[in-house]
Amino acid sequence: LEHMEEYSSIHPACHGIQETPNPLQSRFLFHKGGLDLNSIMRKNFPNANLAYLSACQTSAGQENLPDEAVHLAAGMLAAGHRRVVSTMWEIGDKSAPQVASDFYQYLWSRRPEGSGSHFDGTLSAYALHHATQQLRHRLG
Repeated sequence: LEHMEEYSSIHPACHGIQETPNPLQSRFLFHKGGLDLNSIMRKNFPNANLAYLSACQTSAGQENLPDEAVHLAAGMLAAGHRRVVSTMWEIGDKSAPQVASDFYQYLWSRRPEGSGSHFDGTLSAYALHHATQQLRHRLG
């Protein structure tokens, strides 16, 4: 969590678990531990711009709560990230890095002149559309 406060954009690439009986216990699984939704929602990241959640089911809700958004992506929004890219299902280990690469290449190629290493997260929806189109093209 402390590293999430330092940066305007984050990209956890890990496993994601959606806990249906207790959605606040949904979590990211890292090499050394995990990070649950309850902990994320207690934080405030005022400078947060983009969270790219490269983990399965990070925006999958519950069937018995169709109008509620209690999942990892919603937690990132509640904590202050203005934009969140997440998944509603599992994504293959081969496809996930390709989609991420196309996503960031799109953002990087459209960053304003003189912005250095910063990119514009407001284009994230366009970048994701581009990346999924590229994946569809590759898969035929």
